[in-house]
Amino acid sequence: MPPIIRASHLGKTYKTGKVLVPALKDATFSVEPGEFVSIVGPSGSGKSTLFYILGGLTRATTGHIFIDEVDFAALNDHQRTEMRKLKIGFIFQKFNLLPTLSARGNIEIAYEISGRNKTEKVDRKRLNDLAELLGIGDRLDHRPSELSGGEQQRVAIARALITRPAIVLADEPTGNLDTANSTAVLEMLRRSNQEFKQTVLMITHNPEAAQLGDRILSMRDGEITGEQRLTAAATG
Repeated sequence: MPPIIRASHLGKTYKTGKVLVPALKDATFSVEPGEFVSIVGPSGSGKSTLFYILGGLTRATTGHIFIDEVDFAALNDHQRTEMRKLKIGFIFQKFNLLPTLSARGNIEIAYEISGRNKTEKVDRKRLNDLAELLGIGDRLDHRPSELSGGEQQRVAIARALITRPAIVLADEPTGNLDTANSTAVLEMLRRSNQEFKQTVLMITHNPEAAQLGDRILSMRDGEITGEQRLTAAATG
C-alpha cells in the first residue's frame, strides 16, 4: 500500500521586506495509512509551516506534497480546497468552536464544511459513539461557554473525526490544557486513531505527548533533523 502522505524536498520561504526567510528546508518523508506521527521541535523550527503545507492551507515554495498519490502542487485552489475538505480533519490549539452552537452543533457543522450535508445526513450513531468515547456524551447540548477547556478540545476532536477523514492534523492539541485534561485528550486521540484507523499527524512541543505516536519526526531551523520509531506505541 502506498504512503498516504509523501513529502518530497518541501521548502517554504517567506519574504520580509527585502529579506527572504526560509521557514522550511528540503523536508522529505512519508507517512503510512493509519500511522500516528508526532512532529516535535522548538518554536521557529518550521513545524507549523509544515502543518499548513500538509493541510493544503498554504503552498510550498519548492518540492511536492502528495496526499493519496495526488500532488497538491498540481491542483488549483478550488481542487485543493475540495481535497482538503474530503480527506483532512483539523484539530487546532484554540478549538475554533462556534459560541452560538451547542457541542452537538459544533460537531455536526463538519458535514456542512465538508459539503457532505448536500449528499448525506449526519451519522447520529457515529456522533453519539464518538461523544461517548471522548467522554462528552452528556455535554452535547451545552454551548462552548458552558464547557471546560478539556471538554471543548474533545468536541473539536469529535468534529475532526465525525466525517471519517483519512488524515487528522492536530496542531498543539493540548497547548491550552492543564496536565489532567492534556493526558485525557491525548489518550482519546490515540484511541480514536487505533479504533477508526485514521492517520494522525500531531505537532507538539511536549516530548511526553510525542511519545504517544508510532514515530517522532524532530525539527530544528526548518529542517527535519531526526526520526525515532516507537515500537511500543506502534503495537498499541
